[in-house]
Amino acid sequence: MMQSRREFLKKSAVLLAGSALMSSAPVAGVLAEGQQEAPSHPFPFAELDLDRVEKLGYEGYFENGCCYGAAKALLTELAEKVGFPYTVIPAEMFANGKEGYTAGSLCGAMGGAAGVIGLCCSPDDARAITSELCAWYTSTALPIYQPESEAPVKTVAPSVNCLDSVSTFMKAANVERSDIIRKRRCGGLTGDVARKAAELLNIHFGYMEAPAPVEEVLADNEYIGEAEGFNGPVKVKVTMDGDKIAKIDVLSHGDTPGVSDPAFQTIPQAIIDAQSTEVDVAAGATFSSKGILAAVQDALSKIVK
Repeated sequence: MMQSRREFLKKSAVLLAGSALMSSAPVAGVLAEGQQEAPSHPFPFAELDLDRVEKLGYEGYFENGCCYGAAKALLTELAEKVGFPYTVIPAEMFANGKEGYTAGSLCGAMGGAAGVIGLCCSPDDARAITSELCAWYTSTALPIYQPESEAPVKTVAPSVNCLDSVSTFMKAANVERSDIIRKRRCGGLTGDVARKAAELLNIHFGYMEAPAPVEEVLADNEYIGEAEGFNGPVKVKVTMDGDKIAKIDVLSHGDTPGVSDPAFQTIPQAIIDAQSTEVDVAAGATFSSKGILAAVQDALSKIVK
């Protein structure tokens, strides 16, 4: 039976009053006397417990998916240590991010973390921190956190997209999506992403020192190259087999997920096939393509003839 107009208006008023708590601008005639208004953006921040965030992220994944898990982990800590307005932000609003927002697109854990980063940082700072989180995601063998049983393999995702990340792991581990191994992997990855986001926020707000960069130990036939991409540096490792380019690994980049994917998925192999950096750029990802090509060229320039 359809709702009566009176019932509809009554429920709408309740929803409107609740939404007022989430807005930095008051809604006229809705806030009750003495009711708190949300502080102006960005919201206050307090130091986060990395171990707890990691654990909450893993547990949250099994409650309602990766996006929910990462967001809930960060919001729970902030709600307890800062209080309002984090206390009225429902983690359930992030539940639609699981399985790459139902389309295999952005990893939900990354989406949940990015959302919370955006609450407590200015837009420019949030963008920079999110870019750093993306670079970490596509250069780190995951999962790290595995409280129940160790994953058979750890894999580096070729992009921040769910489909690429999960498929790479399932192929390497020889498991299906429904396998508990895959689920524990994604749970661990959710904890990893939540922890890394908390670490980056703690560093940004001065609660932690940034870790010293770890120098990668290279074999005699491996060379590192770096160049500017569309949104920051692109770093690659080129492995040689005699005079031939045998392998190209993209170690990190800050380019836009989705838009830049064609470049990172096709350009390295095109260079190997042609044994040259004189290859066509990927359609729609010109700047990312040029960044990869220049980074590979930089690596090749370090080969002692």
